[in-house]
Amino acid sequence: MLKNQILKQYFGYDTFREGQAEMIDSILNGRDVLGIMPTGAGKSLCFQVPALVFSGITLVVSPLISLMRDQVQALVANGIPAAFINSTLSSAQTAKAIDNARNNKYKIIYAAPERLDLPEFLEFLQRSDISMVTVDEAHCVSQWGQNFRPSYLKIRDVIEKLPKRPVISAFTATATSEVKEDIIRLLSLSEPGVLITGFNRENLSFEVKKPADKYRTVITYLKENPDKSGIIYCSTRKTVEEVCSRLIGDGFNATRYHAGLTEEERTRNQDDFLYDRKAVMVATNAFGMGIDKSNVAFVIHYNMPKNLESYYQEAGRAGRDGTPAECILLYGGQDVITNQLLIDSANDRDEMEPKMLELVKEKERERLKKMTYYCHTSDCLREYILKYFGERTVGFCGNCSNCNDNFEKTDITEQAQMILSCIARLKERFGIKMVIDTLRGSKSEKVLKLGLDKIKTYGIMSGVPEKRIRDIIHYLVLQEYLLLTNSEFPVVKLAARSKEVLQDNAKLSMKMPRENEAGNSLAKAAERRRKAYGNSSSDSRIESRKTAEDPGLMKKLKELRLKIAQEKKVPAFVIFSDATLADICRRRPANLEELLEVSGIGKVKLEAYGKVLLEVINDSGGADMPQPIQTGYGLEEVCQLIINTVELTEEPVPVSMVVDKINIILLQCDFKAVSAQKLTEYLVQYGYLEIVEENGNKSRVASLKGMEAGITTIIKASHKESYKQNLYNRNAQNFLVSNIRSVLKYVYKIEG
Repeated sequence: MLKNQILKQYFGYDTFREGQAEMIDSILNGRDVLGIMPTGAGKSLCFQVPALVFSGITLVVSPLISLMRDQVQALVANGIPAAFINSTLSSAQTAKAIDNARNNKYKIIYAAPERLDLPEFLEFLQRSDISMVTVDEAHCVSQWGQNFRPSYLKIRDVIEKLPKRPVISAFTATATSEVKEDIIRLLSLSEPGVLITGFNRENLSFEVKKPADKYRTVITYLKENPDKSGIIYCSTRKTVEEVCSRLIGDGFNATRYHAGLTEEERTRNQDDFLYDRKAVMVATNAFGMGIDKSNVAFVIHYNMPKNLESYYQEAGRAGRDGTPAECILLYGGQDVITNQLLIDSANDRDEMEPKMLELVKEKERERLKKMTYYCHTSDCLREYILKYFGERTVGFCGNCSNCNDNFEKTDITEQAQMILSCIARLKERFGIKMVIDTLRGSKSEKVLKLGLDKIKTYGIMSGVPEKRIRDIIHYLVLQEYLLLTNSEFPVVKLAARSKEVLQDNAKLSMKMPRENEAGNSLAKAAERRRKAYGNSSSDSRIESRKTAEDPGLMKKLKELRLKIAQEKKVPAFVIFSDATLADICRRRPANLEELLEVSGIGKVKLEAYGKVLLEVINDSGGADMPQPIQTGYGLEEVCQLIINTVELTEEPVPVSMVVDKINIILLQCDFKAVSAQKLTEYLVQYGYLEIVEENGNKSRVASLKGMEAGITTIIKASHKESYKQNLYNRNAQNFLVSNIRSVLKYVYKIEG
């Protein structure tokens, strides 16, 4: 079967994206390849299509369990025999999977790098026909990469032990030229075809904000975008816990993910997000690598990451299906300090020699500086990112906050001279904070003790805000008038170009926000970006999203997708992406032949879901009937839908799990979600829970009436303290679902 036939039959696409056909042809010709392609560019197809052409098995080395599971689910849904072998399988399951592979039941097998040199797995590889070894997230092999994993260094040794050398294909979303050369060398790629499709993702908008209250900025955005699903990245576990707890307390449908949780909870929380039971994931960078959730509409970085590679990879988890998405970074000065500590206290490199370890840390400090500059530049954010990865673009993208916000050029020559002079008089011994304190005439104990109040530049910028001085200093660093040392506590020093300002009277200007400009909300900024993006993009997938103005049909298609996904026990996006549903709305196919023309529907999915899709389309009025602007559900219809579809469990569960199931239906029907707090208030109001006070603490516990309905109160211990938790058995769950009309009328404050 030819590559184009495979693309259509199994994946439902008529044409390849940029670079895919070239990579596939190189692989099919037996040539090693290295693909550097941004998230969402279709790296997976580059090895999945050849895998179906080759006679043997394709082994995919993948760093995370979640990545393997998601891709295998998607492959199986497309009718492609695939499996993963990792630590989540029992020994019996692993043996069965390997036995199936030996009997040619799988074309693609995913495995973690740690498993490669285990005797039983290596024996399987040596006795099997391995046509290709694909290394996903290939930057992990490089010590200069942002996610170095020592286990990746085993890959080359394992390949050399195979009876015949397979084709080796390697893929990554982010790699500098240094990392690219490392990948080729460490994987022993033989004269590889290297394809760099470009790092630009036009559907992503970029924004850097420096808010006084980061949490307030987040909830403002979530309130203005109630129907969107997204990720909030935090730099530490503690921040994840704090942000997630506050969001839940404020009624948002959020969950959390970090390495400090049990594997069971991480899996549960990740599934809640993937299956759209939770709209917001608050996580450290431990979450997301390989997550193929197509409807992530935003990624907010609550803290600045350590480097641009990590930032672009994490931000790139938004808009994977090509639809517009927002990437917002909330910067604070403490972020730099936190990242310095994370770099200096890294404890996952015990196998490195001290000299090499210090070189790696020095490299990470340099990358941290580049990340910090990104947060301070007034130039185009997209251009800054692309320039970092070696691409050149025009200086105005029309789809980032710096291009769309109101800036004006301001002369900073005099202020720059003051700053440079102060650093010279301080003999280049201090960091940025001490320079600013001296310039502003600080009376702090440290400044006075060091005698900095005696130098001539002390206090000469006392009327200038600290933020403005800091912005000018960062600009001077960016333009190479100053430099920062690569040390644990960076010191600011004069660079060679400083003479141009201090001695040659060179004029300097930089873009600054206009004075007295209040600025627009995130929602208004997003609207500006959408307009700019819509005017400049030629991506057909995005155009299909923009022209699919049929919310009634879209809603029904999402309901059908959710129903199928629940039956199949897979995330909704595995069945169809939002982009596919939008293309259905745009085309409104009238028969199976026309449905096969929809992007993302191949023959396998056509056979499985074609008839039910056409039924939904026809029920929405047929191909020629005009559609209403908004159909919507009434309260009675929603209540009946909840009663008919919410699944009850035998084991007692917390009220939050009941609420989640109800909210899945409410949100699909464009109703406001119900919070666990509101449902608890309802139960107190009607006497199923009662408030008790012990040692000054109030708790809501099951009353006699509540216990009769199936609510039980238990005592749980946490951090040397105990607290009460209410659990709801099947009868209690049934009571809540059966009385959902009364609950919603209470929550929505509906009379009568």
